[in-house]
Amino acid sequence: MNVDGADEAGWDVDPEDETQALVEAVGRQLKLWREAAGLRPAEFGAALGYGENLIYKIERGARTPRPEFLDKADEVLGAGGKIAAMKKDVEQATYPKKVRDLAKLEAKAVELGAYSNHNLHGLLQTKEYAQALIQTWRPAYSQDEVERMVAARMARRCIFERSPAPSLTFVQEEVTLRRPVGGRMVLRRQLERLLEVGQLRNVEIQVMPTDCDDHAGMGGRIQVLKFGDGSAVGRDEGQVTSRPLSDPREIRVLELRYGIIRAQALTPRESLAFIEKALGET
Repeated sequence: MNVDGADEAGWDVDPEDETQALVEAVGRQLKLWREAAGLRPAEFGAALGYGENLIYKIERGARTPRPEFLDKADEVLGAGGKIAAMKKDVEQATYPKKVRDLAKLEAKAVELGAYSNHNLHGLLQTKEYAQALIQTWRPAYSQDEVERMVAARMARRCIFERSPAPSLTFVQEEVTLRRPVGGRMVLRRQLERLLEVGQLRNVEIQVMPTDCDDHAGMGGRIQVLKFGDGSAVGRDEGQVTSRPLSDPREIRVLELRYGIIRAQALTPRESLAFIEKALGET
C-alpha cells in the first residue's frame, strides 16, 4: 500500500502543457464519482492503496492518473467501466510533449528512414533495453520519469501495426548491436526483436560495419519522415537546431546523405545474417 502519500499512480502535469485541461476534466469526474459514493479522499485513497495526498493531486489536475489507478477507481466506485474508459483519453497526456509531437509525425508518415550510430533507434527497442538505456542518461532521472519515458517509447511501436503499413528503413552502426545495454540477456532479447521486426515486409534493417572507412554518416544521426501530401520533415544531429527540418533544400541534403549511408551499409539480407551471428556470439 502507498498510504504514506507516495505518488506512484500518476505523473506530474506541466501547467503549460496543452493536455492540462483534459487532465483537470478527468480529475473533476473522479471527484464527482467519489463524492457520489460518499467517500472522503482519505477513505478513497485507502481503498485504492494510495495516499490521500495523491487523491487531492489527481482530482485538481496536478497529476495524470496512470491506467491502473483508473482501473482500481472504477472497481472501488462501481462505475461499471465508465472511469476505466477514460484511460484512452489520458493516454497521450502521460507522455512528454516532445514525444507526443514525434508520435504524431510518425502516425502520419508514409515513409520513415533513420540512421543511428550510438544506440538502437527508439522504434526498434524492447522495453528492457529502453529502460536500461534511459537509466544511463545523466543527470539521472527518477524512476517515475524513466517509467514515463519507457511507456511513451513503447506506445510509439504501434507504427509497426498500422494499415496501410508505412515503409520503414533503419541503418544501425555495428556497435549498437554489440554494446550490452542492460546486460547480455537484455541484449539477446533485443537482437531477437530486431530479427523479428526485420522479417516484416515493410521494414528493412541494415547494419553499417565498423570497418567501413568510407562513411557518409560520420556527422551523426539522421531521420527523415515523408507524408502522403509530398511534404517531409527531418532531423540531423549535426545541425545546430533541434527543431524538425522541413525546408526542401535541407531535406534533399538529408536524403542524399541517408541514401549514401544505405548504399555503404550491408544489404537487408546480409544485415539479418549479421544480426543472427551477433546473437549467437552474445
